[in-house]
Amino acid sequence: MFRHAIVRKPCRNLVRGISTALLGKPDYEQALRQHAAYVDALRSCGLEVVVLEADESYPDSTFVEDTAVVTEKIAVISNPGAPSRRGEEGSIAEALKSFFSSLEYIKPPGTLEGGDVMRAGDHFYIGLSQRTNREGANQLVQILEKSGYAASLVPLEHVLHLKTGVVYLENKKLLAAGEFIAHPVFKEYHLIPAAVDELYAANSLWVNGWVLVPAGFNKTRRAIENLGYSVKTVDVSEFRKLDGGLSCLSLRF
Repeated sequence: MFRHAIVRKPCRNLVRGISTALLGKPDYEQALRQHAAYVDALRSCGLEVVVLEADESYPDSTFVEDTAVVTEKIAVISNPGAPSRRGEEGSIAEALKSFFSSLEYIKPPGTLEGGDVMRAGDHFYIGLSQRTNREGANQLVQILEKSGYAASLVPLEHVLHLKTGVVYLENKKLLAAGEFIAHPVFKEYHLIPAAVDELYAANSLWVNGWVLVPAGFNKTRRAIENLGYSVKTVDVSEFRKLDGGLSCLSLRF
């Protein structure tokens, strides 16, 4: 169960964020409204949410998940693989010092972004992507193992981050899309495939018994509800324009 979350308000420079989505520029005012609703959804799931102010120096800084990997035992500050995002992690480290007596760090030449790290119980899956290299992943494996966790590396073929295409829903269930539906590393799990026309919804988010699902993806929502989960839909259309999803917008621990 999660107790805390850290989020950051979108900045006006959001429109200059990294994107391959080809969905147009995000609307800043709409992004602010959607972000506020997202925070409300987290709080309704029982989380105490720390809301950091916008940082105009980093257009993508609202996607705080990429800056750290946080568990009930440890907080690991990442070294983002996207050059324009390096530096975002500094203020996140300061915020996490309120909760942890010490922090671990991914050090160059290792790169790692939290969107490539999926936790399933006490096992962590780390995607090897354009943003997370093998050196960064191996550093995280060593840090996790010191705290009693296990980890596996998962080379990615098509998606930006691991959690773009697969997320853990608890109780040995995964919501998966594309290359992950028949991936041998996940053979011990019950996989729920996202509909082929709803691949974006593969990045849904389990929070304390609830599953947050992006608004407008009704096939995926019904599939999750049919498994007995309680669902909340959250509109994140403006963040989708920047390749961001529900998990990207918070650090949960």
